Amino acid sequence: MVLPLRLFGCARRTILGSAEAALWGLKSIKGSCHNFCTAIFKDVTYKELKNLLNSKKIMLIDVRETWEIVEYGKIPGSVNIPLHEVGEALQMNPKDFKEKYNEVKPSKSDSLVFSCLAGVRSKKALDMAISLGFNSAQHYAGGWKEWVTCEFSEKKHGN
Repeated sequence: MVLPLRLFGCARRTILGSAEAALWGLKSIKGSCHNFCTAIFKDVTYKELKNLLNSKKIMLIDVRETWEIVEYGKIPGSVNIPLHEVGEALQMNPKDFKEKYNEVKPSKSDSLVFSCLAGVRSKKALDMAISLGFNSAQHYAGGWKEWVTCEFSEKKHGN
């Protein structure tokens, strides 16, 4: 049996809502599950990302492989740091980071947003960044797929 996408979305929200409630209960019982709990609420929407990029108050890190960027494109203003390099990159000294990525290395208090194709790799990068103390990190779960769709739609409608 194939469930309509709309029904699946409602079921997903119900399941996630239950998981969130369970985590809050766990947090109050256990004391602190900081890294795990904070990662749940770190999704950025398309509109939020556009506003953050326009404000120039974030570093957007695209964790796709370089060949994906070359072949498909990237969100304007993003920096490409492939997922397998993220942990090492965030721990580099500022000089080496600047040399390799041509950007100023973010500090642990800077706002970072991770993106990828559709949110899987960016979530892994987010978890890694939070574990390294980058507590203002977020991820754009819609990724390149959503970005391209929304940008095309806005241009088509003249927004």
